[in-house]
Amino acid sequence: MKNSILLFLLVLLQPVISQASADNKTDLLSTLPAYSTTYDPKRDAFKDGAAAVELATRTNRRILIELGGDWCTWCHRMDDFFDSNPDLKLKLHQTFVMLKVNVNSENDNAEFLKSFPKALGYPHMYVSEHNGSVLWSKDTADFVTNGQYSRDAFEAFFKRWDIKNKQQ
Repeated sequence: MKNSILLFLLVLLQPVISQASADNKTDLLSTLPAYSTTYDPKRDAFKDGAAAVELATRTNRRILIELGGDWCTWCHRMDDFFDSNPDLKLKLHQTFVMLKVNVNSENDNAEFLKSFPKALGYPHMYVSEHNGSVLWSKDTADFVTNGQYSRDAFEAFFKRWDIKNKQQ
C-alpha cells in the first residue's frame, strides 16, 4: 500500500518537477550577466572578471574567458552555433561562467590580459578555476570540423572541464 501511494504521488508530481526543472534552465539563460553575452569595448574587464569570479565561486562553476569582438566572424559563428543548439548553450552556462572580453583597436584590454598566455587567434578561450588560475588556453580551431563548429567537440569539452568531474 505504501509503495502504491508513493508511486501515485510521483506520477502526480512529475509535471510539477518537470516544470521546475524547465524553469531553472530558462532562468539561467534569461539572467546571464552582460559580460557573458556581448563584447563591449566600454566594459571594464577587471570589474567583469571580479564579478565572474564571485559568480563562479557562488555557483561552483569554472570560468570560460572568451576573447574576441564584434569584428570577429568566428565569434559570431560560435554565438549562432549555440543559439542553434539550445541544449549546448544551456550546458555551456551550466558548466562555466562565461566572461567575454573585447579585443579591438578601441579597447584591446592589454592590461587585463598581460598575465594570460598569448592569444594566437580569435575567438580565443581560457578556462580558469573560480579563483582565477588559468587551466587551459586555446583558440577555437579545435572545435571546428569541416568548416563548422562541432557539437561532439563542445560536448567533450564541457565534460572535460565541468567542475563536477574534477579529479580530487
